[in-house]
Amino acid sequence: MAKAVRASLGELQITCQVCKSDLFRERGVKLNSTGGELFNLAWADETATGLICLRCGFVHLFVNRQLELHRATD
Repeated sequence: MAKAVRASLGELQITCQVCKSDLFRERGVKLNSTGGELFNLAWADETATGLICLRCGFVHLFVNRQLELHRATD
């Protein structure tokens, strides 16, 4: 099982939009574009940080590079 993390943007703590939990699993997500797929350049598409809620499974996507992940200790 992946390590649980909490996330923040500066002073703002991220919580799930659906269930309000603050525990997530982190995963990189490719943001494929039609052009990239068409010309076999998908490897060059942008990557987002996916936060998957550990309670309900809702996936949140962030492209903001100021997103901070903190290991959950409880």
